[in-house]
Amino acid sequence: METAVAVAGAGGAGLTKWQAAALSAVAGWVWAASFYDLTRRARALVQPWVMRRVQAETPAILRFQRLQHKLLDNFFSVLSCVVSVPFYTGFLPLLFWSGHNKLARQMTLLMAFCDYLGNSVKDIVSAPRPCSPPVRRVTATEDEKENAMEYGLPSSHALNTVCLMGYLLHYVLTYGEHGSVMIAAGLSLAFLLVMLVAIARIYLGMHSPTDVIAGIGFGFVILAFWLVVHDHVDAFVVSGQNVSSFWAGLSLLMCFAYPKPEFPTPSFEYHTAFNGVAFGIVYGIQQTYFHFHTPDVPLIFSPQLPLLTFAGRVLVGIPTILVVKFCSKALSKWLLPVMCSTLGIPIVSSCYVPALKVDNSKSKKQGAGYLQRVFSLFPQKAYDVDTGIRFVQYASLAWSVVDLVPAIFAHLNL
Repeated sequence: METAVAVAGAGGAGLTKWQAAALSAVAGWVWAASFYDLTRRARALVQPWVMRRVQAETPAILRFQRLQHKLLDNFFSVLSCVVSVPFYTGFLPLLFWSGHNKLARQMTLLMAFCDYLGNSVKDIVSAPRPCSPPVRRVTATEDEKENAMEYGLPSSHALNTVCLMGYLLHYVLTYGEHGSVMIAAGLSLAFLLVMLVAIARIYLGMHSPTDVIAGIGFGFVILAFWLVVHDHVDAFVVSGQNVSSFWAGLSLLMCFAYPKPEFPTPSFEYHTAFNGVAFGIVYGIQQTYFHFHTPDVPLIFSPQLPLLTFAGRVLVGIPTILVVKFCSKALSKWLLPVMCSTLGIPIVSSCYVPALKVDNSKSKKQGAGYLQRVFSLFPQKAYDVDTGIRFVQYASLAWSVVDLVPAIFAHLNL
């Protein structure tokens, strides 16, 4: 509980009772999960059953892969790219700049929520994907090769497709003109896409049927929950009290509220990136909502925002956010180690800072400052500074999407 108070104090004074209670609950969960070793206990219950299911389903996967054809390889590989996290990450800035701000911020936060829950379950269960060989695994892109390094259950592609297609359909039917034909067409398209993604993940050898079914099931549960809370979340983001300080504290705690997998995978890196994106979007919206993000902003294809102007926005916006991402990464690689050293927080680096890769003993010998005593409540002796660097660069990128770039658009009359 003391940690949540310290985080709240660092984020800013004046948090409401429910905000302090929420941060305290997350901090309490982190402590309890570590003290009672909940991840290991849950894994011991679930992992053996899942592994037996994956092994039992391997012959069925092999029979299905007898349909192997180059056209199917290409089609399912492209489909997997279209519903992957990198695609959504590239698509969401365009959604913001097209004027659909509420849809864009809700899909961004939903994506971060899905990524956290889905990857947390993956790393709690730590059940491998179908064994390759004998299963033929098709990894046509670097993104797919990284996905193959994660655990299997649940399928993130299936989970994300259910959630994002479901929310997009809900948004269109809620805010657009529609009749029974459009409703039927929307439901049919969403169902078809989910089924194709499910088939693709099995055909490509990335998942077993159990992984896919679990992904679809988790997706429906998360979508149902989000449809209940999304209006409350949006109202809080655009007009709540202490939003930035609360979200900063929550983002920090969420870096710790993540299960440790049986063996290292890229899942936590994805969570950190989306954690940063969510904070950057929320912070930027808080600063500029009444300037750039109100419901009356022009929409794409309207007289105020024709396609040519939107193309100009893309040509200006994409290079700008990439420059911001590069500069923030370079700055945080220099600044964060200095700050941690000054405050006495022990750190290592797995990738970004070569000088810290093997310098564990030096980090542990640093003096115990106040923040180190606070962080000692968490179950780590040294902290990977790459987590902070990754968080800062993606938070900066997301902030630039909703704050810096729209300001440039306004200056250029785009």
